Parts: sequence; structure tokens; C-alpha cells
Amino acid sequence: MIVIKLGGSLAHSKTLINCFNKIQQRYQGLSVIIVPGGGAFADQVRLAQQQWQFDELTAHHMAILAMQQMAKMFKSLVPQWTVVSSLSELHIAKDLNKILIWSPNSAELDQANIPATWDITSDSLAAWLATQISATELILVKSSVIDPQASLEQLAAQQIIDQGFCQQVQDGLFSVQVINQRDF
Repeated sequence: MIVIKLGGSLAHSKTLINCFNKIQQRYQGLSVIIVPGGGAFADQVRLAQQQWQFDELTAHHMAILAMQQMAKMFKSLVPQWTVVSSLSELHIAKDLNKILIWSPNSAELDQANIPATWDITSDSLAAWLATQISATELILVKSSVIDPQASLEQLAAQQIIDQGFCQQVQDGLFSVQVINQRDF
């Protein structure tokens, strides 16, 4: 099982469609889960929280909704892919050798004690998911320029990946790649 997180900023151009096409070509017939970033929807949550000063838990739930909105958009753009929301759905579907889109379930993440903070974004949620389903590989596709020699800690310091990511992957039995969309 391969988890591919597509950064929300990829939706600002044709890059997102190019990534979809590459996934279709490279991973057809394999079990793949696509994790959408929150993109512009999550950016709006950040702005609203700055303006209205609502609490982190509310912002966290709204950011999960942003990922769900992106999952709906992905499904609309690639209708043959299947949207799944819960771990139980993923465990059932992961052996079908299909490409799935994860639309995270807030209640399930709350039960898993995922911290409600901006230090945990869709990057860390993708890592959490990869651990939960015993993925073999986690690929984060970013719009940022990535130094292939940089450690995960360096990428976190550069704010290319979120601050909680390194902790989320430390017990994972999967390989991790953080790559620029052009290298995907």
C-alpha cells in the first residue's frame, strides 16, 4: 500500500491534473491512497482564525473539512477513483488494488488523539494514516523546491513539511519521500 499526499498548493495550476495522470500511469493496478492537502480551503481557515480568534480545535475541524472539500474535488476530476473516509473502509478497500482518495473523518482523528494544532497538517495526517494501514511507502508531493539531501528535520525547519511530521513518521515502517511536483 502506497500513500501519496498531494499538497493543496498543487491545485493552483495544471500541476494537479499532471499528478493525477502520473498516478494513473504509474500506479494503476496497485493499492494507492491519495491524501489531499487542504489548499485554498485551509488557507481560508487560517485567515478566519486570525480574524475571529477562535480556538485550535475549531480550526482543526475546519481544516479537516478543507481536506474533505479537496477530496470531493479530486473525485470530481478523477471519477474512477473511490473516496473512503474511515480506517475500516480503507482496510476493506486497500486490498482491491485501486486508487483511493482519503476524506478524513474528524471523529476518528479525535479518537486517535491527533493534536488540534497547525503543527499537524495534512502532511502529518498522511503519515498517521500510513502507519495505521501499514503502508510500505509515503510520498509527499509539494510545490516547493526540495533539496534531495535535506533531512526531514531540515524540511520541517524550512516549513516545507509540518512541525509534527517527524514525530508521526518515527515509528513508521514505510519509506518516506518528499518531492517536488516536477520530480514526481
